[in-house]
Amino acid sequence: MIESAFGVRTLVPHFVFATLSIIAAAGALPANAADCDSLSGVTLPHTTITIAQSVPSGRFTPPYNKPIDRLPAFCRVAGVLRPTSDSYIRFEVWLPASSWNEKFLGVGNGGFAGSINYNALAGDLRRGYATAATDTGHEADAEDASWAFRHPEKVNDFGYRALHETIENAKILMQAFYSRPTRHAYFDSCSDGGREALMEAQRFPEDFDGILAGAPANLWTHLIAAGVDVLKGSYGANPAGYISSMKIPAINAAALSACDAQDGVKDGIINDPLRCHFDPSALLCKGDDSPSCLTTPQIASLKKFYAGGRNSHGEQIFPGLMPGAEDGPNGWLPWVIGNGPGKSSGAVYVENYFRYMVFEDPAWNPLTANVDIAERAADEKTARALNATDPDLQRFRARGGKLILYHGWNDPAISPLNTINYYKSVVAAMGTQNAESFVRLYMVPGMQHCFPGPGPNSFGQLGRTTAKGPEYGIYDALEEWVEKGTVPGDIVATKYVEDDAAKGIQMTRPLCAYPKVAKYKGVGDTNEYTNFVCVTAADSAASADRPSVPRHQ
Repeated sequence: MIESAFGVRTLVPHFVFATLSIIAAAGALPANAADCDSLSGVTLPHTTITIAQSVPSGRFTPPYNKPIDRLPAFCRVAGVLRPTSDSYIRFEVWLPASSWNEKFLGVGNGGFAGSINYNALAGDLRRGYATAATDTGHEADAEDASWAFRHPEKVNDFGYRALHETIENAKILMQAFYSRPTRHAYFDSCSDGGREALMEAQRFPEDFDGILAGAPANLWTHLIAAGVDVLKGSYGANPAGYISSMKIPAINAAALSACDAQDGVKDGIINDPLRCHFDPSALLCKGDDSPSCLTTPQIASLKKFYAGGRNSHGEQIFPGLMPGAEDGPNGWLPWVIGNGPGKSSGAVYVENYFRYMVFEDPAWNPLTANVDIAERAADEKTARALNATDPDLQRFRARGGKLILYHGWNDPAISPLNTINYYKSVVAAMGTQNAESFVRLYMVPGMQHCFPGPGPNSFGQLGRTTAKGPEYGIYDALEEWVEKGTVPGDIVATKYVEDDAAKGIQMTRPLCAYPKVAKYKGVGDTNEYTNFVCVTAADSAASADRPSVPRHQ
């Protein structure tokens, strides 16, 4: 079993019991939040507590960060975990001094991690949760992996160990501070945080009762290895295949022209990209090259982006991107195109991962690499530490755990098809009835990576709001499922003007539990979620030929 391979599950009950017994025997269990300073004396396995201080309400300035306002009073505990001689894992636990809701909400990371997300800690604290976060064992920018060079234990810390041990410490500290355990523990994160979420459900099912996992990078090795083939197939063999940012608006417009109205509503959103058969060849320049068209090499590149990466045998390594929201500041420009060949975030992740985690060669070049060798080496070197693909979630289900997955259909960083594939693997492994008892998937039309995009993209994830109130949000649905057994239904998603709630509501739409999709009823304002119904994809396709309606009626 995975736990025994890591030597964790057999240790947890013993050291938790021993630690709490020592604290109780010493009379060190604080009665309330006024005893925050005493937490510096709590003994935690291979941990040094560096800070245990009461923080008054108002403004707090975290290390290396901007000041954070409007915070309630809390007990701040910071420390360092050293489970191995090469580990140095920073973590923080924030405990409300009053009005604790008796729940814990863990904070995840993005990219290669490398920092503590203080803004997320603050958001959780304002909502009454005890909360905790870690830098996963290194300090660096999210796209930097140089810290991993010849440090396999740091890769393990990043991959699975740092978050789990942070959670264990947080639970002991909560018990010591409040003199009672947390009623429920939750996790809400996206991207690498979505990978962390699935890693927790698979390897450490006792850590959380409810998990909200967005856009998970859970098949990490293949996600990055596929990038080698995509880079070589887009501009690596022929620099003329590079697509500049000037042409992205034309690509976006052509995709919408081909597929926007398929659902009967022309609103700048492709509702079900799996039914979209956009042919990039339609953009072929008929005369001189210009921002409104693509050259033949550029069309080949565009097709490659949509197709995803394959090995030399034609087998898919990782699926490609979906058409419909290529434009915008958070679309393809930063993730896929960059400001020049090899300058996109996707290209940087490929280079840094293989240079520092896999081949230990700072001169490694994706444009001259062998795709098959890269894929095989990635799996052999780091799959055990980084991948969270086990579909057997029986231990998580058996203890009452609930899992909700979500993914933006137009994510430019991680193909949404990967999350669908994982969800299907869980259903296949556990059976439909068992899977439906604890897992749901919501696909979000018009949303890019984790939040932004032209579609309704605010639905209660990552502490975001929904125009119809918190009871309509996806995180609140998770809590209702865990605590009351209320099975999640449709989720209301909101698009705010310029993605700013203070500027008003642009539209609302229902998010449907996969494989259902939202279908317009044919009457009423198309910007109002009540005028849509969730149906199977086949039922939605049956109405695809009717005339489309404008965004407003």
